[in-house]
Amino acid sequence: MQIAFCLYKYFPFGGLQRDFLRVALACQARGHAIRVYTLEWRGDLPPGFELVLVPVRGLTNRRRYQRFSDWVDSDLAAHPAERVVGFNKMPGLDVYFAADSCFEAKARTQRGPLYRLSGRYRHFAAYERAVFAPHAGVEILILSPVQQALFQTYHGTAADRFHLLPPGISPDRRAPSDAAEVRLALRGELGLRDDQFLLLQLGSGFRTKGLDRSLKALAALPPELGARCLLLVIGDDDPRFFQGQARLLGVAERVRILPGRSDIPRVLLGADLLLHPAYNENTGSVLLEALVAGLPVLATAVCGYAHYIVEADAGVIIDEPFVQSSLDQTLLRMLEDEPARRRWQANGLAFAEVADIYDNAERAADVILK
Repeated sequence: MQIAFCLYKYFPFGGLQRDFLRVALACQARGHAIRVYTLEWRGDLPPGFELVLVPVRGLTNRRRYQRFSDWVDSDLAAHPAERVVGFNKMPGLDVYFAADSCFEAKARTQRGPLYRLSGRYRHFAAYERAVFAPHAGVEILILSPVQQALFQTYHGTAADRFHLLPPGISPDRRAPSDAAEVRLALRGELGLRDDQFLLLQLGSGFRTKGLDRSLKALAALPPELGARCLLLVIGDDDPRFFQGQARLLGVAERVRILPGRSDIPRVLLGADLLLHPAYNENTGSVLLEALVAGLPVLATAVCGYAHYIVEADAGVIIDEPFVQSSLDQTLLRMLEDEPARRRWQANGLAFAEVADIYDNAERAADVILK
């Protein structure tokens, strides 16, 4: 079978991109041919993949995305595929992997009515309807029951078109037998003393992930405790605004912002706490990656996977509506309570042994190929 995968951009460290790659490889492993349509590819191309870099441009993202989907539609007419799988919302799909949250819900609840008169709104709302409208007929791979309910509320999508997947956490995120040695080595590379805390924030899109909130919480710590903390931020985004914020808050010397890197499992083992106070997060795979590595989590309740942290008792989830002082006080409490951190670590490692959180790609391949 020829399977065409569509996504606007591929780079090695994005959550959507990692989901795509795992699913495409799972389909390829079953003997099917993989063609990828994208505007940009960064990183290695797996052997056997046919890469099609779509040659369109536009002054705005919505214009580029519209031209992208039009070009792909024309190319598929000339070079057909038995399945067309999208990781971004667009017309012409057979299967959509719902890595993004409900656009219409955000437009209706987080924006004023004038926003719905804009060209940006009209484009993204139309592309979402192309997937979720009752007549669309697209099979939907969904990661969050909360998001499924929103899509059904705003689009009237039939329940039988949704296929709920478990999270797709890579087994290499689990703590290995030499976790203690890996932790010491990583902390040594960063120049950390035994009495210092390594706070970790992972994920591209610093604004959406709430990096501004993390910086404020770091600045709110008592001076003696704050001086013992290093906030390590890793993600594919422009750091300049947040570096400026860190300077204004007086914590710039305690913050390092790095681009995406391939040794995240080592970093998870070297850290003391994961911060993820996101404004909006469809799933939040990083929460589970931290959990299975034994790293306590401090995150917001908007994250689709926050319930796993509660179920495992592997950290603390900040209730909505978000209040900055609640994050500040919780961070302080978690850093001061070593027995609790050890309990959260043990609970996360125990949860990793029994939880159904690893075979997302195989389940997705089942739906695509059936």
